[in-house]
Amino acid sequence: MTTTNSLGSLHHHRYSFLKRLSTSESNLPPPPSSLFLHPTTTTTTTTTSTTATFSLSPPTSTATTSQQQPISFDTLQHHLSTQNFFQADEETRRLFIVLAGEAAQKRGYVFFSEVQFIAEADLKAIDELWRQYSDNRFGYSVQKRLWQKANKDFTKFFLKVGWMKKLDTEIEQYNYRAFPSEFTWELSDETPEGHLPLTNALRGTQLLNSILSHPAFAGEEDEKAAENEVQGSLRENINGPKPLGSLFPKPDYSF
Repeated sequence: MTTTNSLGSLHHHRYSFLKRLSTSESNLPPPPSSLFLHPTTTTTTTTTSTTATFSLSPPTSTATTSQQQPISFDTLQHHLSTQNFFQADEETRRLFIVLAGEAAQKRGYVFFSEVQFIAEADLKAIDELWRQYSDNRFGYSVQKRLWQKANKDFTKFFLKVGWMKKLDTEIEQYNYRAFPSEFTWELSDETPEGHLPLTNALRGTQLLNSILSHPAFAGEEDEKAAENEVQGSLRENINGPKPLGSLFPKPDYSF
């Protein structure tokens, strides 16, 4: 896929990796720098490997991709197998854009609403490669587990995976790390679990939420939550509707 900007122009201006949630993705113009904007051109290196080749499934959305032939995961596998995590992160970003469909390819980044149309098999294949070459320390399923442990609080999650840093101030404050210099691109004991791959939250956390909530990464906790929801509905049907007052709890004005 032809790209319109080089990595140099991608990071010509210094932008914070993450910002607060935007009110609407459709009303905002594409930012000049984003982890899902302007993917870097990647040169495919042919290597001999005994590992099975994965192929991308066609997206199930109404928008069809401009490339009809299957696209392999060989480039991603090569970068991960050689511990080139920066290029692996770039390739993962490119694959997401391809998988999201023709509209995402023309736009140069993925809308959170497009993630649901990406096939489970493709997301699982990407995740399995990340886990395979990182001793199960990187990958979306790893991030999903950490996000659930943080009760789906993105601030706590960002701190856990090292996407935020503590500021040198008298008052305890944190800020988002700058891409790419302030992120860790190697696997070591000091690298936070779930640090990679990165997902841009410049427009908010909706995109990351859609990825981590995708059925491809559904685990036991999701199944238990769904079961509890069903049981709650059954109890409500047996015991009758809730009192009107319980449907409108007292407002909490604390911040």
